[in-house]
Amino acid sequence: QVQLVESGGGLVQAGGSLRLSCAASGRIFPIDPMGWYRQASGKPRELVAAISSGGSTNYADAVKGRFAISRAKNTVYLQMNSLKPEDTAVYYCNYKNLGTRYDYWGQGTQVTVSS
Repeated sequence: QVQLVESGGGLVQAGGSLRLSCAASGRIFPIDPMGWYRQASGKPRELVAAISSGGSTNYADAVKGRFAISRAKNTVYLQMNSLKPEDTAVYYCNYKNLGTRYDYWGQGTQVTVSS
C-alpha cells in the first residue's frame, strides 16, 4: 500500500505563489515517477507536472515557465509562481507503480487564485 499526504494549498491573489508538498509512504520504489494533477470544477482531471526517478520533468503547456516540480526522496513538491485565476482547482499528488501499473492518489488540496 502507498499513502500520499498533500499540504500547502490555500487562497492566494493572482500573481502570487504557493508551494505544494506530497509525502509518500508505504511500498515506495525510487524508480517510480510522481506527479501532480489538478481538477477544476466541471472539468476532467489533467496532468500538471511529473518527475521521473532520474529527475526528468514534464509540464502541461499552461504552466510551463511558472510551475516547477521537484523531488527529494519520497516527497514531491510543486512550486507555483505567477498564479492565475485559471489555476484554481483541486490539486492531487500521484504516484505510479511501474511494476503493477497502478496509480495512487492523494486526497487533494484546494488551490484558489483570486483575481
